[in-house]
Amino acid sequence: MDGTRITFDSKDEMIAKSKEFWNPDKTQFWMDSGVSLVIDRREGYFIYDVSGKRLIDVHLNGGTYSLGHRNPEVVQAVTAAMQYFDIGNHHFPSLARTALAEALVSSAPLGITKVIYGSGGGEAIDIALKTARHATQRRKIVSIVKAYHGHTGLAVAAGDDRFASLFLSDNPDEFPHVPFNDLDAMEQALRGRDVAAVIMETIPATYGFPLPEPGYLEGVKALCERYGSLYIADEVQTGLMRTGELWAITKHGITPDILVTGKGLSGGIYPITAVLATEQAAGWLTEDGFGHMSTFGGAELGCIAALKTLEISCRTETRSMVHYIADLLGRGLRRIQESYPDWFVGIRQNGVVMGLEFDHPQGAKYVMKHLYENGVWAIFSTLDPRVLQFKPGILMTPDLCDELLERMEVGIEHARKEVRKGAHW
Repeated sequence: MDGTRITFDSKDEMIAKSKEFWNPDKTQFWMDSGVSLVIDRREGYFIYDVSGKRLIDVHLNGGTYSLGHRNPEVVQAVTAAMQYFDIGNHHFPSLARTALAEALVSSAPLGITKVIYGSGGGEAIDIALKTARHATQRRKIVSIVKAYHGHTGLAVAAGDDRFASLFLSDNPDEFPHVPFNDLDAMEQALRGRDVAAVIMETIPATYGFPLPEPGYLEGVKALCERYGSLYIADEVQTGLMRTGELWAITKHGITPDILVTGKGLSGGIYPITAVLATEQAAGWLTEDGFGHMSTFGGAELGCIAALKTLEISCRTETRSMVHYIADLLGRGLRRIQESYPDWFVGIRQNGVVMGLEFDHPQGAKYVMKHLYENGVWAIFSTLDPRVLQFKPGILMTPDLCDELLERMEVGIEHARKEVRKGAHW
């Protein structure tokens, strides 16, 4: 290491040490998948492997890099802030935390009045669930089948057994799951009046972005009101203008009791998440403000990154760009789909939040591999590997969108040929 660069003798050596000291199973999974990616330089919507291979990033780490990697405005804001701020002390009132809290409340659906900070999405979900339990004095949390809300204690219990059971966190009595887009099942879960909250990703990401049917989310909110449960909107991935609105839930005319934001809020530069809550939901802040403590939650440098991210995301030209990109890429993907209708069978889209469906149980894994070979990085949906998570950045240029579509078509075609030859994942 020479101050700014970390080097190994070779990529193979680094991968071997990754398996030895970091995460052997995950490292080997990517090698077996044909994705021997070790990210080195990154800029805008490009990432570069240590070998120099350039990739257009439409994974964006779940939307963390919605504004691009190392967005110059966010970098400049944090660099300047480092001359004055550091992480700060979470116990005390703070200039940066207060300024960001005020800005978030101003941006939020009407009725949101308080902000609670975390450092990661799972922690923020834990805060939201604890907040709901305090407000209702109930324990039960309802989520959807194939939900994903993070990997910390309460968050992982609220999600799919794929992650919960590994650490003995599956608890169906306190964390029941109901099918997505099924209001009858939701009412059955709520009618006992013992549910603290329903937590919903506005568009479930790890499930492959299935879209809520017209009236579904509105119906869930109405059921929550009828049975005295809170509605938690998990916008960790779908928030901050990715759907063409700052918060996806507002497209449904819903004011959630609690809204969780993260990933993109960081600008991709400094970890920060936030829980936005109504006065009624956030009563513990008045009763016992020490009820949740987080040394790195609302770190002041993170607040500076988030303030600049929020400002960029709220610009009129950013909103216009999202609608333009969504239309351009949506039309281009539909053209590709028309060429391979027996393979590329569906497009789920809300703004630049997209799930691409393929006619094979592991179809998106094949597409991921061939896109990687052709200079595009997108990832399969863990809980439905038929579906590719396709998440373009909100500031992409038209020229880059055109290049992306060209590369997408080649990767999709090559994946189809491999599967039709009888390949097995």
